[in-house]
Amino acid sequence: MSVETVMAYDEALARFEPVLGIETHIELGTASKMFCGCPTGFGAEPNTQVCPVCLGLPGSLPVTNRAAIEGIVKIGLALNCDIVEWCRFARKNYFYPDMPKNFQISQYDEPLCVDGYLDVDVDGETYRVEIERVHMEEDTGKSLHVGGATGRIHGAEYSLVDYNRAGIPLVEIVTRPIVATGDKAPFVARAYATELRELVRSLDVSDVRMEQGSMRCDVNVSLMPRGASEWGTRTETKNVNSLRSVERAVRSEIERQAGVLSDGGRIVQETRHFHEETGRTTSGRSKEEAQDYRYFPEPDLVPMAPSREWVDEVRASLPELPAARRRRIQGEWGLSDLELRDVVNAGAVDLIEATIAHGTDATSARKWWMNQLSRHATEQGVELAELPVTPEQVARVQAMITAGELNDKLARSVFEGVLAGEGTPDEVVAKRGLKVVSDEGELASVVDQVIAENAGVADKVRAGKVAAAGALVGAVMKATRGQADAGRARELILEKLT
Repeated sequence: MSVETVMAYDEALARFEPVLGIETHIELGTASKMFCGCPTGFGAEPNTQVCPVCLGLPGSLPVTNRAAIEGIVKIGLALNCDIVEWCRFARKNYFYPDMPKNFQISQYDEPLCVDGYLDVDVDGETYRVEIERVHMEEDTGKSLHVGGATGRIHGAEYSLVDYNRAGIPLVEIVTRPIVATGDKAPFVARAYATELRELVRSLDVSDVRMEQGSMRCDVNVSLMPRGASEWGTRTETKNVNSLRSVERAVRSEIERQAGVLSDGGRIVQETRHFHEETGRTTSGRSKEEAQDYRYFPEPDLVPMAPSREWVDEVRASLPELPAARRRRIQGEWGLSDLELRDVVNAGAVDLIEATIAHGTDATSARKWWMNQLSRHATEQGVELAELPVTPEQVARVQAMITAGELNDKLARSVFEGVLAGEGTPDEVVAKRGLKVVSDEGELASVVDQVIAENAGVADKVRAGKVAAAGALVGAVMKATRGQADAGRARELILEKLT
């Protein structure tokens, strides 16, 4: 087997212009499947959520899920699409072991949502990704290849098929070619997938969990020589299942295709697989054209004709979308562009907003989530929202700081206790004895002791070197295990020595 030459990324971009396209599949979070009443819960025992309809047994007839249609219309409207007044389903014919009917009910030349766009920001520059179509179809089952080193069919000893996923409502969002991105191409692709995931999540129509397959991206890449006018042959990297991998898959294909073309080879139109461990793609199968699927209208389903009144009702029900929400909170919280980006990337927007709702100011809420708690999440390798601490508990800790019952150092110990499962903030404070020393007499006694034990430093303060009082404050904090009010301790020291 020949080894393909890979060209360095910067050299590839100097010689070629990339053209991207992204097809995203999103499973809707409906209670039942697209054309039958089977449940859709993730992780059930194999082949326990099936019936004659989703198994494609003879004589079974599909019925369209209204909730799924409402879900796709919400997505289409949020993507600035036109909702057509009439459309219908089609049969897309091809054979896979995990396709029970040997055809997929989908939409072909008459999709439900068309001509939209989604704006994304990369390094302060806005790129408009045009949406060609958003259409509805049903998901397939899932094959499990047993044996071998890769988990793929090649080298496997045998394969098993789980049809639980077959028939789950699946929305496909197809972009138009994304051009003029230059060396930002991988980042634009990732930014688009990120923004799309946040948008769909805000609509509450899918959990868009890429690790569970409820959002999957097919990444199309082609290259054309600088100055040329005709696009090159594209490849389609299938089922990319993380935002980072979307970026890496684009970069990998740019480097690979540039190497092939520079060696005088040609790009084959095919599907490819992305490998996380190597960051490279490998060949899958030749890519069929639309005519190869032998589409024809689905005879068992009536066409859909969503009324304008109903579409307007759905439009009115849309929540605040992510871009508008970011603009709002940036102003309300007083964030710079960089600070806003960090908050969004950390997945902290909802957590900070909920903490504010419990009575904390925006600055304090952001401080705890983005510093102390974010560090714990990174160390544990989990998302910020997965930490065993709630916005209400963060607000309670800040309330104790505001009341003078805790300082920042003690608050960090409280969070450590909460994260360790020691109880609520109040319970941790009681168990660990963490409250600030607020008794004036007790604090004054500690100050006197510190002055007596540090006579040399005290003499410097008496001589007018006020900055030396910092060492005495530190000694007070050490003597009280960090539980003294540092500001009041400093005041007492200066009162006694100046």
